[in-house]
Amino acid sequence: MQLICGVDEAGRGPLAGAVFAAAVILDPAKPIDGLADSKVLSEAKRDALAEWIKRDALAWCVASASVDEIDKLNILQATMLAMTRAVEGLSVRPALAQIDGNRVPKQLPVPAEAIVKGDAKVAAISAASILAKTARDAELVALDALHPQYGFARHKGYPTAEHLAAIESLGVLQAHRKTFGPVKAWLARQQGQLF
Repeated sequence: MQLICGVDEAGRGPLAGAVFAAAVILDPAKPIDGLADSKVLSEAKRDALAEWIKRDALAWCVASASVDEIDKLNILQATMLAMTRAVEGLSVRPALAQIDGNRVPKQLPVPAEAIVKGDAKVAAISAASILAKTARDAELVALDALHPQYGFARHKGYPTAEHLAAIESLGVLQAHRKTFGPVKAWLARQQGQLF
């Protein structure tokens, strides 16, 4: 049996927090019902499926690239790095990695193919999207506990009106991506006021 892992990411668009990726090799003998693109599932359904995936998958790994890595490399390269780390972290080496989207990380240790909208078409990619999303959401809830006035548990770092207003009034945190538009603009304004 040829082992195939599904790979997906979560958190390319937000202004704060790491970008996460997951790699999952499903067990054909233990099908998981209800797998779908994490974005179309409720939070409760995602959390329940994440536990099921972790229990029944042949192998899974969640990895991330930090805010510093995102700012240094750019979000695309940081996402590719997180995906590579997830595949490298699997306890079983797959024969093929199927990656959601239209690009494949260059450094992957196994052959790979990109599948556009793979998170809606391929069960293992759906599973990876669920693990990446729940892991990232958990990080943002933890960040919310440290900085409750920013509302991270609600907007998960995305550039909502609430989040942009919080940046404007409270400033930029270590967890913010300094190269992303609204954060960069706020920092530039602060620089301007210093001179």
